[in-house]
Amino acid sequence: MLFTSSSHSVFSRQSFLPIKGFLRPPILRPFPTATIRISNSRFNSPNNKLSILCFRHEEYHSSETPKPEIIDHCLHEELVQSESKDPVVTKRDLKSVFSEVANEVFNGIGKRWVVPWSAMTILKVMLLWTSAFWFIGSWMIPFAAHITGFSKDSLTFRGQALFSLVTDVTEGLAGIAILVRCLSRFRPLPPDWFKFSPKGYWQLDVIMGCLMFPLVNRLSQFNLDLLPILPSTQITLSSVEQSIKARDPVAMLLYAIVVSVCAPVWEEIVFRGFLLPSLTKYMPVWCAILVSSVAFALAHFNIQRMLPLIFLGMVMGVIFTRSRNLLPSMLLHSLWNGFVFLDLMK
Repeated sequence: MLFTSSSHSVFSRQSFLPIKGFLRPPILRPFPTATIRISNSRFNSPNNKLSILCFRHEEYHSSETPKPEIIDHCLHEELVQSESKDPVVTKRDLKSVFSEVANEVFNGIGKRWVVPWSAMTILKVMLLWTSAFWFIGSWMIPFAAHITGFSKDSLTFRGQALFSLVTDVTEGLAGIAILVRCLSRFRPLPPDWFKFSPKGYWQLDVIMGCLMFPLVNRLSQFNLDLLPILPSTQITLSSVEQSIKARDPVAMLLYAIVVSVCAPVWEEIVFRGFLLPSLTKYMPVWCAILVSSVAFALAHFNIQRMLPLIFLGMVMGVIFTRSRNLLPSMLLHSLWNGFVFLDLMK
């Protein structure tokens, strides 16, 4: 406890005074009645009673008590002062509580990465990856199949499943090659880049992410209601749905590998492993999660699935930024794709 200089001096004198030889401090004893004369009218005044009691530090024994009107007036003034101060204190308290909650949330999401490259490198990697994805899937693999004397439409269910697996693996390897080539001059990279490890306390985050799957389904239905498929659009079954409908076990196994293993690995490396941390150089982490999730949804080229994919990308982005580990987001991505695949099998 802090004291002023005057109070400190009073306490020190009182504590070190000898018991005999000095007069006791007058503030601790009543005033002698022989030396102090107070008129009867002034003595009976309530204000004087209060002032005398304050200076004497003793209880004033008198048959007269303060008037109720004076007590009510004092209490009313104290209540008015407390009520006038309460809103300011409440506003400050709410503001501090909200700021503390926001800080805890942002600290829970994670901090920014150390990004050694510029925005030009980010743009170059993403454009090259998108171009390679389109070129391999739409031109290179179909042209290679045409040279060998067959087309995708003429293949059996198993052949089409194998065709999809080869295409997906080729696209993923091309994306990794682009990353290695574009980031080679920045090596060695900081230790928290492209981390893949089973260690850590991320299991609960993955479980919480799985609990979001029903909400993703609701968003998918809302997206379809918001942007329905046009009646003139011809609805055809995909090769995956056709193989499931035919109940070909080999084709179904190959497609399960594509959607539950290959796609999660390649997409998480690009969008969560590279794009999201790179964006934290120019924006907050939460904003980088949102932007990378929008890019992740756009890469699927399906406007009827934009909202659920954005939300799913945000969930996986939060899990990745909390753990700084690609394995949890890959696992959640794989579980979601497997959930959709099993739903198609019904």
